[in-house]
Amino acid sequence: MKDARLFLKDLTSRTQQLPLFTSDELPHYADGLKELFHKLVKPKPTGRRGRPRKPEKVVDESLDYATVHKTRENGRVVKVETKVVFGLAERIEGRLEQLPSKTINTSYVERSNLNWRMWDAHLTRKSLMYAKSMRWLRAKFSICVAFYNFIRPHETLSRRNDRRFLPKTPAMAAGVTDHQWTVRELLICKA
Repeated sequence: MKDARLFLKDLTSRTQQLPLFTSDELPHYADGLKELFHKLVKPKPTGRRGRPRKPEKVVDESLDYATVHKTRENGRVVKVETKVVFGLAERIEGRLEQLPSKTINTSYVERSNLNWRMWDAHLTRKSLMYAKSMRWLRAKFSICVAFYNFIRPHETLSRRNDRRFLPKTPAMAAGVTDHQWTVRELLICKA
């Protein structure tokens, strides 16, 4: 749960507006979101003696969060169900229309997890590899993430309407940089 809170706090500190959150049904994400995006509402006094009731945590109305539930049989996904946890279904549908994927899903994070596992043997499932030092694992993972965002062009971002391929990285799409970086540029960059 601590990792989910740290991740969500870091993510939201980097964005201007609250993004649409989607995840699997791991309850730690809902708890972390509720903890980060709430208002304390004091209950009305009852007029009776004794200690007053504690303020109630009310989730921010602008928070949009939905989950994906996958039903499996014999190791295969046979059914996918979505559920809106926080926010309004109509508002979430409107936000989905502006995204490349028009449905509530976890495909982006699952693809990222696959990339990290392919590029770093320490993150591979059911492996004899293990990281001896968290410091070096973080450093290596940071290089992988930077490569993914600044150097590696993504096909879905690079394909134009006229079917030409113009290399574009996620950092270029986000407006962080105006060109595809080289490995040298990445390694000499001072953050």
